[in-house]
Amino acid sequence: MKHLSILMLICALSLTACDKKTASEVPATITPTNTVPAPNPPTTVESSQETVDLAYKQALVNYATMEDGYINDPHAKWAASAKASSTYGVTQDTPPASPPNYGPEKATGAVDGNTWSNNNTDVGLDWLELGYTKPVNATEIRIIFKPNTGAEAVTKIELIDTDGKLHTAWSGISDVKSDSHATRTWFVRKFAATSYKAKGVKITLANNLYPGYKEIDAVQLVGE
Repeated sequence: MKHLSILMLICALSLTACDKKTASEVPATITPTNTVPAPNPPTTVESSQETVDLAYKQALVNYATMEDGYINDPHAKWAASAKASSTYGVTQDTPPASPPNYGPEKATGAVDGNTWSNNNTDVGLDWLELGYTKPVNATEIRIIFKPNTGAEAVTKIELIDTDGKLHTAWSGISDVKSDSHATRTWFVRKFAATSYKAKGVKITLANNLYPGYKEIDAVQLVGE
């Protein structure tokens, strides 16, 4: 009996020692201190807007480069005279006492923001005819519209030779839309160099293709 009690005491002491050892071997949870939080990455919305802004600015640069090349083209001529089928605010019954604000002469010379405007919005055809001081073997016509004023309405471009004869350089349905990156829209048509010298340009507009007043700032005749 005495031996049994001693044996039970030894076992109890051993279990106690094991429990202490096990507890001491369990690592304590370490809480990091003085840590610097990682910066938040840009959100998808911010990244998308930045991409859109950069693309828009690049489009502006591309437009400016294109327009600068056109305006300073040494082979491009600006019109010296003009006449039109109609003028905004002017009728045969009430001729103006002074040149109208939107008369065809506004389409002569270089780009300046002054425009010829027709007197019809969606009825029939209108035309603008321009004359140039130096006849050329033409290769290109550039019509400069005020934005959202009818580049879609151009349906025919004719060249006038030195004998006054008309030659169709282009006809069809316009695929030109108003440019959102500038205050002008360029309607450009290229073709093989003419065998005759062109001294004038006639532009025909189908008013119902663009229901609104048409406004042309200037027209370049390109050639040598």
